[in-house]
Amino acid sequence: MQIDPIPAFEDNYIWAIRKAGKVAVVDPGETAPVLRFLEQSGDTLCAILVTHRHGDHIGGIAELTRRHPVPVYGPAREVAEVVTHPLTDGDRVTVLDAGFEVLELPGHTLDHIAFYRPGTLFCGDTLFGAGCGRVFEGTLAQMHASLARLAALPPDTQIYCAHEYTQACLRFAKTVEPANATIDARIKAVAIQRAGGQPSVPATLAEELATNPFLRWQAPGVIATATARLGHAPANDAETFAAIRIYRDSL
Repeated sequence: MQIDPIPAFEDNYIWAIRKAGKVAVVDPGETAPVLRFLEQSGDTLCAILVTHRHGDHIGGIAELTRRHPVPVYGPAREVAEVVTHPLTDGDRVTVLDAGFEVLELPGHTLDHIAFYRPGTLFCGDTLFGAGCGRVFEGTLAQMHASLARLAALPPDTQIYCAHEYTQACLRFAKTVEPANATIDARIKAVAIQRAGGQPSVPATLAEELATNPFLRWQAPGVIATATARLGHAPANDAETFAAIRIYRDSL
């Protein structure tokens, strides 16, 4: 199984899961980039996976399925009309002989899901390179619980998120933990990737646990920043996370 990025809009990635001339795409917000990919690769579209209903994740599905009638797997909650196979937590989906477990991750939206198999996570807008999605519909507590669920996955899990936000997220991470040398090293590495026209994602969960302030709610530097923002020591991990997320939203 091969996974390729299809750039879309200004900073989206539509992920192409490929095997033996067939491809499943994840979160196709645009039609044209996928059609170009199919033309250039010669692959046949066989399935679409959806993490949530925002337009930059589902906007291309109607036209794609008009041209290529394929199953569309997505969240059962507040299901978009484009989804043909609604999914809930714990369901399993098999595409191109690869089995994925469905994880419900409310926070960014109430209907957000991810697709996980050992070594691979398609997480939409829940977790980014060194960042996390804004909390539009859920609560900060829900988002913290969803991220804690992802943080418990094996550290070698490759995180396939939907946006090229890593450089901006790392700049914020540096303000939260200015003494974290691992953040400095990742800033340099990502700068080289981007200068070469390469995506900064996927990264491993281990890299995120070392540099992502939204997963580092137990790190002394993150707690110190949360304390400064709150005016008192956070009562628990969820309050630390909330303080850092609100800090990010204020910038």
